[in-house]
Amino acid sequence: MELKENQNLRRTVSNIVKFPLYFFGFVLLGLIFTYLTFKLMSFSRTVDVPDLSGRSLVEANEILNKRGLNLKIEGEDYDSTIAAGYILRQDVPAGSRVKEQRGIKVIVSKGPKVQSVPLVVGESMDKAESIILQKGLKIAKIIHVHSNSAEKDKVIAQKPGPDERIAEKITLIISSGPYDVFYYCPEFQGKTREEALLLAEKLGLRLNIAGSGERIISQKPKSGSQIKSGDTIDIQLEEKGEQ
Repeated sequence: MELKENQNLRRTVSNIVKFPLYFFGFVLLGLIFTYLTFKLMSFSRTVDVPDLSGRSLVEANEILNKRGLNLKIEGEDYDSTIAAGYILRQDVPAGSRVKEQRGIKVIVSKGPKVQSVPLVVGESMDKAESIILQKGLKIAKIIHVHSNSAEKDKVIAQKPGPDERIAEKITLIISSGPYDVFYYCPEFQGKTREEALLLAEKLGLRLNIAGSGERIISQKPKSGSQIKSGDTIDIQLEEKGEQ
């Protein structure tokens, strides 16, 4: 009788001990299952990549953190439009969908590459372009303007000047020569060769002279025709001996 009671007591104690173990094991399994489910859901979640171009590193990092993404600085590069310390470009295009915890690599601007500027005012356009290219610079824009003082295709001005420091590009102002002046062709016929030369020089005309005499007997274009400065006038001189 006593033996049976001892066995029952041991069985009862054993059951009491096992119950907390079972309970703890059940709770532990539940926690593990919850953790794995959370990780699986987090791993499979995707988000839109924001546009980071032109943003500071602090601002970009805050934006990425809110979306569960990470900022990774890949390197630096010169740029004349994005200020130093701001993001120049990113490896994943804005609007792309990626999984959370993805690292977004960015290139940070070092600002414009500073160069010394050569003086090209007074040079021909071709020579100025050659000098600029040799300095590792580029021509941003060429502006043609008329000038009564500067020869055609000569550099009148440049921006920036040689006393300034710039990024990469120079703007040149090139002479197109004086404005064309239109007027009516004068009467050369009947004038002497010397008189015609003086009149042509005064009006900025060129003479194509034919014949060996002294006085002009014909011209082309005719007097009264519309011409402009720089045009050529064909004149025919009387032959020697003709009266």
